[in-house]
Parts: sequence; C-alpha cells; structure tokens
Amino acid sequence: MKLLSKLTLYNAISKTVIVLLFIWLLPTLVNDVVSAYTNYYLKEQKKKVLDNIQKNGIDYYLGGDSSYGSYAMLKEEYISLEPAPGLPVDTILTSKRIVENDTLTYRLLNYVFTYRNKKYLLEIGRTTASITQYNRPLQRVALYVLAGLIALTLIVDLIFTRLLLRPLGEIIRTKLHKRKFPFKESLDPVNTSTTDFRYLDSSLIDLMNKIKDAFEKEREFTSNASHELMTPISILQTKLENLLVDIEINEYTQEKIAGMMNTLNRLKKIVRSLLLISRIENDQFAKSDQVNPRLLITEITKELEDRLDARGILISQSLSANITLQHINRDLLFQLLYNLVNNAIRYNKENGQIRISDSIMQDNSYKIIIEDTGIGIQDADLDSIFNRFKKTSKVEGEGYGLGLSIVKTIAQYHDTRIDVQSEYGTGTTFTIVFPAKLIVFPTIA
Repeated sequence: MKLLSKLTLYNAISKTVIVLLFIWLLPTLVNDVVSAYTNYYLKEQKKKVLDNIQKNGIDYYLGGDSSYGSYAMLKEEYISLEPAPGLPVDTILTSKRIVENDTLTYRLLNYVFTYRNKKYLLEIGRTTASITQYNRPLQRVALYVLAGLIALTLIVDLIFTRLLLRPLGEIIRTKLHKRKFPFKESLDPVNTSTTDFRYLDSSLIDLMNKIKDAFEKEREFTSNASHELMTPISILQTKLENLLVDIEINEYTQEKIAGMMNTLNRLKKIVRSLLLISRIENDQFAKSDQVNPRLLITEITKELEDRLDARGILISQSLSANITLQHINRDLLFQLLYNLVNNAIRYNKENGQIRISDSIMQDNSYKIIIEDTGIGIQDADLDSIFNRFKKTSKVEGEGYGLGLSIVKTIAQYHDTRIDVQSEYGTGTTFTIVFPAKLIVFPTIA
C-alpha cells in the first residue's frame, strides 16, 4: 500500500474513532452543559430577586402577605418566598413539587437570606422537562457540526498530504520507477522544501551517479581490454599456424601446438563475446529492422542442422507466419535465438526433442517459447545462469560462459524479458517476452 493511501486511511480511521467516541459521550456532555446553564440561570434569577428586594423592599413580593408564590402559565418555572425558620441554606437540587394538583419535577434553587432580622426562604424552580427539551436538537446540531468539521478536515488533510508527499512521488518516479540501467540521462534534483525529501533525493542522485561511474569504468575496461587482447591473440594464432606447417617438428609437438590453437580459439571467442556485449551496452547497434520470427527460427535450425542430426535431436516449431517484430536489430535477435537453440542442443539428451512455439498474450505482448528435453538446471543455479562465467553444479562444474549473458544483454537492449523454467533431469523452457510496442499485428481484411 502506498504511503499516501496509508496516511489517508489512518486519518479516516482516527476521525471515525473520534466521531464514535463523541457520539458515545454526546448525551453526557449535552446534559452537563444544560445542567450548568440551568444552574447559572437559576442563580441569575436569584440575583434579580435579591436586587429587587434590596431596592424595593420585601413587600415588593409579599405585598403584606406572609408568603409569595408565582409560576408561569405552563408551570415551567415558579418562584416562592416565605419565612424560613431553619438554618441558612444555599443549594441547587432536583426535587418534585405539587403545583395545582400536578406533581412536577423541578430543578430547584433554595436560598435562605435575612432581611430586617427576619429569615426568608427563596425558592426558584424550573421543570426538568423544559430543561431537557432542547437536548436532542442540541445533540443533532452538535453531530452535524462535528460531521461537517470531520469532512472538512479530511479534505484538508488529503490535500495537504498530497502536497506534502508530492516530492516523494516525484523522487520515486524520476529516480526509481522504470529506471533503465545503465543510467544515461542526467538526474535533476526534485524541488522540495522538506529537508528529509531533499536529503533522500540527493543521496539517491549521488548513489546512482556512483553506480553509473562504476559501470562506465567496467564497460570501458571490458571494451579496451577486449580490443587490446585481439591483437596478441591474432599474432599468437598466426605464429602457431606457421609452426604447424613446419615439416621439421614431430607429430607430438604438432598435437601440442594444435591444442594450444584450440585454447586460443576459445579465448578468441570469449574476447569477441565481450566485445559484443560492450558494443550492445554502448548502444552501437541500430534498432531499425523488421523481423519475422518464424523465418528467423527456420534460418537458425538450418544452420544447426548438422548438430541436430549428429545427436539425433528432433526439433519442431509452430510459429505464427504473419507476426512481425519491429524496432529490432536482426543480427542481435538472431544471436539471441541462436544461443538459446544451440544451448538446447548442447545440453539435450541423445535423441531428445526441442519444441519452439509462440503466442499472443492478453496485454498484446508476444512470446516465443523454446523447450527442450535436456538435463535441466538445478534450482540453486537458476538465478545465476545469466551471470558471466558463473560456474554451476551441472556437468563437471562447467559454466554457461558468455552465451546466456549475451542473451540477457540483447534482451535488455530490446526491452524484452527472459523467463526460465527448468526441472532438473527433465528439461528447460526459455520464454522470450516481447512488449506490445515491438509487435506488428497482421491486418484483418
């Protein structure tokens, strides 16, 4: 999961938890707010009554009577004033009162005060029903406000997160995603004010430049060494050939010289292979040909016909006649397929089989499958068969040399994938997958 998706999911989950917690606590919070407001309201009413008594006297309420009582039309509020024989009281509580034969529950303020050496009890009440009638509307409004704020913060968080992580996405896109080795184009730093992203970007640029420099040095060394080796090899080969035609040397010496020439020929093939790899990696081959894979395979099988007959290997092919590969270097593709078919012969069993087929995949890519009934490749060696001069655990510790390394280099040069499947002792299957951009499909009339 991408970092942006994780952050968005985290924000959504955390805010959902906050909403659920708020919903759970909302009734208690609203009740506390309403209760606090009611207590404040009752105290303000008490203050007004005491101010009126202070200004106008106790008779402002008693009017010559011993007590005073008044309530609203719907009995939602009432006030009473009467002599208090008891101790001083200043409380707010919830209690029931009978008003005109109706028993109602009130939030009551009781306050005993002294006026002209007489004690009076002031009682102000408000029905709990009138207090709680606004609880649900308040809860609903609070939920609406919370939902709106949550939605707004989610949008703001998403926008801010996208803006914050945009440099990271740019770093991944320009430095890591679909980067083709060797790195040829120059790397520009990503414009960001985030120190961490700037450090990551500069570190990647430095690392990739170091890799590029190391690769260039290796490639330059391979190319130069190969060129320099060809001259002494050719000189040695010429001198050995001259020695062979010398009639004065005996048969034993001739055999030794012939063995040395075979060794020189193998060395010459290795140097040529290294030169080929170096030229491919230096983009010295044009990719402007159009190739019919079926015709190319037919040409290769004819060239290897003697080797097939010598080992009694039967080769069969079923390739589409009207598929064409474009933006290809024909000679390199020939070398790729030749090496794979040649290996299928070399490591096959006597009187074995080789099957070559093709197919179009769902994404319009095209694949060629080369199967053999040979000795197979052990699982431990599958990951290293394309490595140059990699020794394997097959026949007498023999390695694959540069043949499969050339195959891999040519495939990468054409943006083509090579897949290998093998069962030791049963056979090996090589699959070359060409991307859709290299395929010219037949025109349907």
